[in-house]
Amino acid sequence: MPYLTLSNASLAFGHVPLLDHADFQLDPGERVALIGRNGTGKSSLLAALAGSGALDDGEVWRQPGARIGYVPQEPPFDPELTVFAAVVAGMGDVSALLAEYHDVSHRLAEAGADQEALLGRLHTLQTELEALGAWEYESQAERVIQRFSLDPDARVGSLSGGQKKRLALAQALAVSPEVLLLDEPTNHLDIAAIEWLENQLIESNLTLLFITHDRRFLDRVATRIVELDRGKLMSCPGSFAEYQKRKAQMLYDEEIANAKFDKFLAQEEVWIRKGVEARRTRNEGRVLRLEQLRRDRAARRERQGKVELAVDAGDKSGQLVAELHNVTKRFGDKTVVRDFSTRLMRGDKIGLIGPNGAGKTTLLRLILGELEPDEGKVRQGTKIQVAYFDQFRAQLDPEAALVDVISPGSDYVEVAGVKKHVISYLGDFLFAPQRARSPVKSLSGGERNRLLLARLFARPANVLVLDEPTNDLDIETLELLEELLQDYPGTLFLVSHDRAFLDAVVTQTIAAEGDGVWHEYAGGYSDWANYQTQRRAAEAAEMQAEKQAERQAKAASAPAKATDAKPRAAATKLSYKDQRELDALPAKIAALEAEQKTLTAKLEDPALYASDPQAAQGFATRLTEIDDELLVLLERWEALEAMVPKN
Repeated sequence: MPYLTLSNASLAFGHVPLLDHADFQLDPGERVALIGRNGTGKSSLLAALAGSGALDDGEVWRQPGARIGYVPQEPPFDPELTVFAAVVAGMGDVSALLAEYHDVSHRLAEAGADQEALLGRLHTLQTELEALGAWEYESQAERVIQRFSLDPDARVGSLSGGQKKRLALAQALAVSPEVLLLDEPTNHLDIAAIEWLENQLIESNLTLLFITHDRRFLDRVATRIVELDRGKLMSCPGSFAEYQKRKAQMLYDEEIANAKFDKFLAQEEVWIRKGVEARRTRNEGRVLRLEQLRRDRAARRERQGKVELAVDAGDKSGQLVAELHNVTKRFGDKTVVRDFSTRLMRGDKIGLIGPNGAGKTTLLRLILGELEPDEGKVRQGTKIQVAYFDQFRAQLDPEAALVDVISPGSDYVEVAGVKKHVISYLGDFLFAPQRARSPVKSLSGGERNRLLLARLFARPANVLVLDEPTNDLDIETLELLEELLQDYPGTLFLVSHDRAFLDAVVTQTIAAEGDGVWHEYAGGYSDWANYQTQRRAAEAAEMQAEKQAERQAKAASAPAKATDAKPRAAATKLSYKDQRELDALPAKIAALEAEQKTLTAKLEDPALYASDPQAAQGFATRLTEIDDELLVLLERWEALEAMVPKN
């Protein structure tokens, strides 16, 4: 039995139908990715399925009793709530009791608290929670809060964007849902959190329906792709790569069919315009058919065009953009950048990666001369023109009209020496002329990002600073932005958690290594990840060599090698159990040494790190475990041998 069914659904905002008699079904065990261009109605569809939005027509059926979790793109939270209260808020009747119980428990530990009154209230709450069988809810809430590394007593208003996204996921998972609906779950999460979430969703066996622009996430998690295109839902089982092949063929077939239709319609229009011949033949059926053809052509929804991206790099900057020498920056007791040196040249495309709060923005400001270091020196290049893309869209006034955002006080913009009317320029970014005077607040998340890109590219800049530019953008626009940045002749600083985007664009990576340490690497995210895997394997091999030497030293000081040990006659100081253990030790040690040899051979193959870095990491971890096990066995063998009486 399916969990969710959408039947003959219709939904429109204005004159454009987002859903045009669409049908959909979500079966148990599926992990379905919902994709489509920005503004096509994906979030509206997800909200309707979750029960948070309404359709104009059609029906949504949900399996009775099914637990459905929903995480919208911008989860609404009361900023005054604690994290614990926010997580249990989705648990129905018990949520208020659990939140109060958590609060009273903490107040009891405070100095000067009214112990008697608080203990009385705590007892009452315990009784009510027991009557509702709610203790499992509390333990589940505590588990997910811990899993997402959140402080249960922190106020929601104090959380960062990434922490709020983790909070929303924790709230959805706290009710142990059978179905999870996720709208852009990777937004504001760092790479480590995204990879953790991927693994959790795959291993949990939850039924999923999710919207995402992250192609790596899509490839790993989805078992079926569903595209919302011109009001219709097209399903493609399998991976995103399989969907792309099928979609290309469908678009080709559609283009051929439309061309044949248009040719036939043109021929019929020529016939009807002959007038006299048409009246003489009195072919009324042909006239009626032409009228139907005209209606069909008028009803056809053309595929939305591509964004026309162009950037004006302005005048060339100097060859040197920035040089940092032993730079350190602290905020209070926390060192954000520690003794970092680098030299950045014109045309470099630099990706900055690291967990949220690692200091990527601080490092950028140091590089661009907007922040003075506490120690070390920063030398700036010459003729630098910087343009910023802000992930929080702080540059956008929600009440401003689109034309005023792009070109305030003027009807024209000039890009790469070409003067263009602002309405036409907005059209390049897929904003219809009738929307040019609309306020920014009427745009979806993806449309706001497109508007920011339009504003950014309307100004000449030889240094681009892009802070999470991929959030909410559809996949086609992402691929076009990749191509533009690959050909951009200026210098690029890219802060992103989109692994595929980083790999496609950057030429070098500056990565946070923890405790304020930053290192520079050639290549994109995958190159950095492979290097980290190889480094961990090398460290494990070095540790293994040290333990091997220690083990050999122990074996050399022993009365005989374990592999040559012969069980002696039963000794009075050895019990039967000890003697059996001593007899079995040589075989156990030999088996571990054989496994150790096999794993070492595998780790010596460089191809392993490129083809399966996770397996390489697992082999290195197992080697360390074998070393520990061998030391324990050798020490035990030596102790048992010492108990055997000497002849």
